[in-house]
Amino acid sequence: MFMSFIAKFFIGLIAFIHLYIMWFEMFAWTSRGPEVFGSFPKEVFEMTGVMAANQGLYNGFLAAGLIWTFFIRDVLWSRRVAVFFLSCVAVAGLYAAVTIELKVLFVQTVPAVTTMVFLFCMKLSGDGVMIKENVT
Repeated sequence: MFMSFIAKFFIGLIAFIHLYIMWFEMFAWTSRGPEVFGSFPKEVFEMTGVMAANQGLYNGFLAAGLIWTFFIRDVLWSRRVAVFFLSCVAVAGLYAAVTIELKVLFVQTVPAVTTMVFLFCMKLSGDGVMIKENVT
């Protein structure tokens, strides 16, 4: 039960992070962007506002997928959906860490991979209610 709580906590935390990223990229890019990304020229933020908003929308989809896992009653299905969206977060974080800034690795990829490890450990330990698949 403890690992289940930890996994759900991290899923919620990662969803919250992506909701924040969505807000930042869609609504605060031109106002707060220059403060956050101080090494970029200020002119860049006006020119890239639409692109940032598009990226924010994708982050919103990631958050929605992670939040969706809280409403799926079948534990096995919920874990599979969580692993899919956490994998998307991890891959996006890796790409951003390589192309934008290394700290993204620690904000996105590390929490996503850590949560997937918890989900895997839950499966191994039998933590939570496991609903067996129909094998016919």
